[in-house]
Amino acid sequence: MKTSQFLNTLKEHQDKSLLFQYAPGQLVGANYHITEVKNIAIESVDCGAGTDAWNETIVQLWESPSEIGKTEYMTAYKALGILNKVNRMRAMDQEAELKIEYSNALFHTAQLFVNDFTIQDSQLIANLAIRQTDCKANETCGVPEPVSAEAEACCEGSGCC
Repeated sequence: MKTSQFLNTLKEHQDKSLLFQYAPGQLVGANYHITEVKNIAIESVDCGAGTDAWNETIVQLWESPSEIGKTEYMTAYKALGILNKVNRMRAMDQEAELKIEYSNALFHTAQLFVNDFTIQDSQLIANLAIRQTDCKANETCGVPEPVSAEAEACCEGSGCC
């Protein structure tokens, strides 16, 4: 999700509590704080010698140990206020992919993508997910395209694949 899409969704639902689901059925605690916003410029070279460059926005969440047991989540309004203040201080690339950085005692530190949002009553839930690493130079490196189970079943014995 682009930074602008994330901010626009917060703006549209300012009256809702903002929750983050980092794994199925697992929510970041209500004691979370936005502790850092990173504007990252990435320049890369892949295994096929291809170059690329892009920007990312990383929003770091942290659960305060002094607020364990807190039940009221930050509102989308408050989160938007924090992010707008950051944007005035260090402009965010609105077209950059936005990721949420998070960990807790049971979940390793990860930068998670915002897949989508779910609205439940007075809650705006950001559904987070990981994306598997992949070879960006598949063609150059001779990595075959993955074949689905359906395609394999269709091809068996036909000699067409």
